[in-house]
Amino acid sequence: MKLYFSPGACSLSPHIVLEEGGFAYTAERVDLATRRTETGTDYTTVNPNGYVPALALDDGQVLTEGPAIVQYLADRVPEKRLAPPAGTWERYRLVEWLNFISTELHKGFGALFNPQAPEAWKEVAKSQLTRRFDHVSRKLEGKPFLMGEDFSVADAYLFTVLRWGNYVGLELAPWPVLTAYQGRVAQRPAVQAALRAEGLI
Repeated sequence: MKLYFSPGACSLSPHIVLEEGGFAYTAERVDLATRRTETGTDYTTVNPNGYVPALALDDGQVLTEGPAIVQYLADRVPEKRLAPPAGTWERYRLVEWLNFISTELHKGFGALFNPQAPEAWKEVAKSQLTRRFDHVSRKLEGKPFLMGEDFSVADAYLFTVLRWGNYVGLELAPWPVLTAYQGRVAQRPAVQAALRAEGLI
């Protein structure tokens, strides 16, 4: 397998899951500005949308979209308990979290990374993200991970997205639960390995 990634982008989530799952894989960096990979490949020939992540499988299939990739990987290693079994109520809760992170958090940061976005738009985006952080903080109260005791693919995604606050002036300090959560996840060996591989630590 080969993961196409950009350091610190949402592709960090499947990168963490690849490490957590103990997969044999390679990783190729993508320059999102030029849409070229580090080996000179036109990335749009891999993923026509031009954004990361993409996971190229050994049989020639290419899977895109982070929530799809992480569930695929989790289902390959059920013994790692990175996702509840398909068809269970817990699995639908996991899908619920992945969708929330994708639409309410991930997309919410879009305006903050856009240099052409008006300041008024950015303030609205920050206000919305603040309310979403309140919600996640309440849900995490009293438990180590989103799904309870087990680290899941949703945690890999949430950790990735919450990191972005450092770059846009949306610090986690007002949410001690989220700050503690980030610290807990960051200490996992697989997370450390992915961060090192992307040059983030």
